[in-house]
Amino acid sequence: MIKAIFFDIDGTLVSFRTHGIPDSARRALKELRNRGILLFIASGRHPSDIFPVSDFPFDGYVALNGGYCLAGRDNVIFRREIDPEDIERMIHWQQGPERFACVLAGEGEMCLNFVNDRVTRVRKMVETGNPARVAPFEEWSGIARQGVLQLIAFFGPEDEPKLMTEVFPHCRAMRWNPLFTDIVPAGVSKAEGIDRMLEHFGIGLDETMAFGDGGNDIPMLEHVGVAVAMGNAAPEVKRAAGYVTTSVDDHGIARALRHFGLIG
Repeated sequence: MIKAIFFDIDGTLVSFRTHGIPDSARRALKELRNRGILLFIASGRHPSDIFPVSDFPFDGYVALNGGYCLAGRDNVIFRREIDPEDIERMIHWQQGPERFACVLAGEGEMCLNFVNDRVTRVRKMVETGNPARVAPFEEWSGIARQGVLQLIAFFGPEDEPKLMTEVFPHCRAMRWNPLFTDIVPAGVSKAEGIDRMLEHFGIGLDETMAFGDGGNDIPMLEHVGVAVAMGNAAPEVKRAAGYVTTSVDDHGIARALRHFGLIG
C-alpha cells in the first residue's frame, strides 16, 4: 500500500513549456491527499525557489538533492554542508583562467559569482522566482566560507571528471542538464533525503512511490518501492524506473497514478 509519494519538480511535476503544474496533475494531487497519501517534493531546487509548486500544501520537501529536508515548510529535519576543504579549493580555482559560474546555495540566500551564456540559457529554460544574487568575488567567497549546502556549477560533462577529482573530492555531481551540475556533499542524494523523511513520518520504504525525469532522480528511482520515469526522461532515467509514463505535458502524472490504481 502506497502511503507516501515523492515528486521531482522540473520536467516531472512542472512543465518546461508552461512552467506550471498541468491541471490533470493538480487534480490528481488533490485526490491523493483526499485518500490520505502523504505528498512530498524531491528536488534540486532551494526551498526558497519552489514557487512553481508553492501553492499546493505538500507534507514535506527533500530539497537541494537531499541535502536539506523539511517536514512541512519550516521544520528542518536534516541538513549537510559541503566540506570546507572543497570550498577552499573552489575559491582558489575561481581565481584562475578556468573559472566557472557558480551559485552558492546556503540555508538562506543563493549567491552567484558572475553571469555567462550558460547561466542565461538555463534561466530561460528553468523559470525561477528567486534568482541568485550576483556578488563581487570577495563577497561571494566570504559567503562560501560561511557554509554551503549545494553548488550549482555551470560547466559541461567534459570538464566534470577533472573538477570533481581536483576541486571537489568530498562531493558528488548530480547532473540533469549538460549546461550545469548540482554539486552536493558525498553521500547526499534524493534517496538519502527520502530515508530521513520516512524516518520522521514513520513510513516504510516499500510504501513509497516516486516520479522523476533527470539524472539526479536516478538514486531516488532506484530506492523507492514504486519508481516512475516521465516520458520526457533520458534513457538512463527510464532504465532506473519500474514504469515509464507519458511526458509531463501529456498528463504523465495522472496517467501513472491511474495505472497503479491510486486515483479514479
